[in-house]
Amino acid sequence: MRAIWKGAVSFGLVSVPVRLYSATENHDVQFRQVHREDGGRIKYKRTCSIDGEEVSYDDIAKGYETEDGDMVVLTDDDFADLPSTSSKEIGVTKFVPADQIDPMWLDKSYYLEPDKSATKPYVLLRDALEKEKRMAVVTVSIRTRMTMAVLRVRDGVIVMQTMLWPDEIRAADFASVTEDQKASKQEMDMARMLIDQLAGDYDPDDYEDDYALAVKELVRAKVEGGEVRAPAVEEEESGEVVDLLAALSRSVEKAKASRGEAPAPASKAPAKKAAKKSPAKKATKKTAAKKSEKKAS
Repeated sequence: MRAIWKGAVSFGLVSVPVRLYSATENHDVQFRQVHREDGGRIKYKRTCSIDGEEVSYDDIAKGYETEDGDMVVLTDDDFADLPSTSSKEIGVTKFVPADQIDPMWLDKSYYLEPDKSATKPYVLLRDALEKEKRMAVVTVSIRTRMTMAVLRVRDGVIVMQTMLWPDEIRAADFASVTEDQKASKQEMDMARMLIDQLAGDYDPDDYEDDYALAVKELVRAKVEGGEVRAPAVEEEESGEVVDLLAALSRSVEKAKASRGEAPAPASKAPAKKAAKKSPAKKATKKTAAKKSEKKAS
C-alpha cells in the first residue's frame, strides 16, 4: 500500500506521527460505452449548452447552481478566499463512548501507521481506546478541506473513519410506519424462533459477489471464444404478505429444513388455504463443495 497522507495525531501534549492508508478499495464492475460494431470507445465533446460551441479545458470553470436555477461562476480567486487548511494534524477534540457513534455517520476508512519512533504513544492511544470502549472524535484536513472523523481500533490497528455532516443524514419519515404500531405476542414469538434458527457469527468469507464473478467468467469465456449460457434465475415471491404470523412460520420451517431438522408437527387449529410452496432460494453462503471446486480449478 502507498501512504496518501502524512501527519500526526495530537491529543493533549502527545503527538503521534502517522501515515494514512486507504483501508478499502472499490471492486464494482466497471463498463465502458463502446460502438457495438467495432468496440471503439464512445467519446463526448465538451460543448456549451448556450452557444453549442466546443469548450477547451482552459475555458472551463466551476459553477454553483442556486435553488432558483441560476448559475454562479466561481473563479480561482473566489476559491482562494474560502476557508481551507493544509494542516498535517489529526486533532482529537473529544473521547466519546463508542456506542454513541451511529454507523450511519461514518464514511471512508483509513489505517493509521505510526512512525517507528512513535510506536509507544501509538500503542498507548490504541490500548486506551480499547480499554475505555471509546472513540476519539477528531478534525483532519484531507485535500485542503477540513472534515470530522473518528479514531477507533480494529484488529490491533487504529482506524480513522471520516464522518458525514449533520445535514447529509436524511430523516426516515414514513407515514406507513409509526411508533404506535406493535407486533402481537404470537408474531414476536415466531420472530424469535426464526432469529434463533438463523443465528450465528458473521464470517465475511461466507459471502461473495456473485455478479462480479459471473461478469469475469463471462469476459474470460468471450476472450477464449467460448459460448456462455446464463443460468436460469429463480423468480422471487411477489405480492404483499398479508398474514405476518404465517409468513414467519414458513420462514422458521424453511430454516429448519435447510439445517436438516424435522418439520414441526402440524397445528390442530384450522389451517387457512394452503399456498403453493416456492422453490427454495439459493443459499447466500458458499458451500464446501463450491470452495473445493475453486481450489481444484
